[in-house]
Amino acid sequence: MRVSHVAVIDIGKTNAKVALVDLATLRETALRRSANAPLTDGPYPQHDIERLWTFILDSLAELHREQRIDAISITTHGATAVLVDADGGLALPVLDYEFSGPDEFAEDYDLIRPPFVETGTPRLPAGLNIGPQLFWQQRRFPAEFAKAAAIVMYPQYWALRLTGVAVNEVTSLGCHTDLWNPWTSDYSSLVDKMGWRRLMAPVRPAKERLGPILPALARRIGLDPQTPVYCGLHDSNASLLPHLLSDRPPFSVVSTGTWVVSMAVGGGKVELDPARDTLVNVNALGDPVPSARFMGGREFSLLTDGQPQDWSEDCVAAVLARRTLLLPSTQQGSGPFPLRQAQWLNADGTSGGERFVAISFYLALMTATCLGLIGGDGPTTVEGPFARNRLFTGMLAAATGRTVIASEAATGTSIGAALLASKETPAHSKVETIEPQTDPIWAAYFSAWRGAVEARIRSGHE
Repeated sequence: MRVSHVAVIDIGKTNAKVALVDLATLRETALRRSANAPLTDGPYPQHDIERLWTFILDSLAELHREQRIDAISITTHGATAVLVDADGGLALPVLDYEFSGPDEFAEDYDLIRPPFVETGTPRLPAGLNIGPQLFWQQRRFPAEFAKAAAIVMYPQYWALRLTGVAVNEVTSLGCHTDLWNPWTSDYSSLVDKMGWRRLMAPVRPAKERLGPILPALARRIGLDPQTPVYCGLHDSNASLLPHLLSDRPPFSVVSTGTWVVSMAVGGGKVELDPARDTLVNVNALGDPVPSARFMGGREFSLLTDGQPQDWSEDCVAAVLARRTLLLPSTQQGSGPFPLRQAQWLNADGTSGGERFVAISFYLALMTATCLGLIGGDGPTTVEGPFARNRLFTGMLAAATGRTVIASEAATGTSIGAALLASKETPAHSKVETIEPQTDPIWAAYFSAWRGAVEARIRSGHE
């Protein structure tokens, strides 16, 4: 059967989406979206799995009534593992990675965790590494943990519910988990130290067709019972996949959402600094990819909440001339400046529009910092919501001195996930190319920002 339209289940930390992607044009032809907030009852904050499941099934049914669904693919945020019992149910609730509970046993965990050189995983707080999540759950809930028959990563959990097949996949295993060695393409020493290897579901390629959708689900949704479901992958790596298949290195990809994840392919050789939230991702082809990240989407939401987002060229000129700067970081605990407290400079009397300009510039300069830390080179493609922010893309081009390409996909992750069901490699579309500004006032602005950040670091000011 020819696959023309792929339904992509895309579970982000802030929003859940189901998009219908036309493989011929690599465009989303329809989209369903829902807010995604954790539950706060139960033994710990947890993902609202059953509400998401209902949203997924209802969205698939609605989309299929509009346009035939030929296949289903899946992508989700990282830092999430699911403990599944012998019946396919949850042995324990799916832990929200922002929950600080795993820090309870941090000292004991740090004695056994693999070094950065083995896994490419920086040590992160709360549940941002999966290893500490599992360590904490096993100690805190030993009886429930003992009921686990399998450990699966988050995209593959949804694949399991759709097909009944339990597997794992390298992009989620290699996403700052402590569980995977990207250099040997095998589980890390931690997995064997903790006796978890027997629980880890078999590893399969992201492109593998796991099987047809379960008959009962096909009837509920209205799908052909032979509709294939693909293994799926981590969301930032879904954004990267189209470029791996069609772009010539060196290039960089910036995936924006709750997290802004920068990935360098064929870039300069640099030594990654785990203290600045650099890491080694594993792409859908199984290869290591130097990466860096910060919680840019969350910062944008916090900084602009209830504030006007209108701006003019006069606002841009005023911010550049006054050098109205926002210094890092609005969100602590991750990113290239994890311990710094945000600070405004030259911001007295700024209008709402000017403040929005400065916020957008700040996010671009944080992204440029991340790209520098991973040796980013060549053109930079921006995927996701920030691609539509001309202030962000303009300052990113100016600060890096390289071309920025704004992707037109509403959700860059959905295009990459849809390609898992394609036997061809069509060229992905771009909406706008932004060249670096030649006006020296832009260079003066980002030089002032970097100088102010470095001065705070030298002074030890937090």
